[in-house]
Amino acid sequence: MVSEHAHPDLTKKREILFAKFPPGQVPEAADHLARQPNLSATPLLPQRSVAVRYQLTDHTLKGLEADLTDRGFHLDNTLYSKLVRALVYYVEDTQLHNLGVPEKRLKRAHEAYVHAWEQHPHGDHDDTPPEWREYK
Repeated sequence: MVSEHAHPDLTKKREILFAKFPPGQVPEAADHLARQPNLSATPLLPQRSVAVRYQLTDHTLKGLEADLTDRGFHLDNTLYSKLVRALVYYVEDTQLHNLGVPEKRLKRAHEAYVHAWEQHPHGDHDDTPPEWREYK
């Protein structure tokens, strides 16, 4: 639940829209979000969305949606939804930057290892010049 003594400018009320398929994901997503600290979530079944309320210092829409997509939920990807989503991400990031709040990392731990592995020479790397590899 969101604190009653929270700063009103930092209290955000948003709706997370879901795709039509698979059906039935709205109640499950609302249950998942409601278990997170300092967040309230209400399923809105006719709109295929979940209304969320949170403090910007605790959560961001970008983080909440990334968590949902990582768990296999399908968000609405119409052009309008993408534009609104990008605008909200930008506004929240700007507000956090102006407050001096350190950036939260959305990257999962395994992605860092994947990136490190890509930089490391391994079995797929061949130092032989291309003209020598194709020599017949």
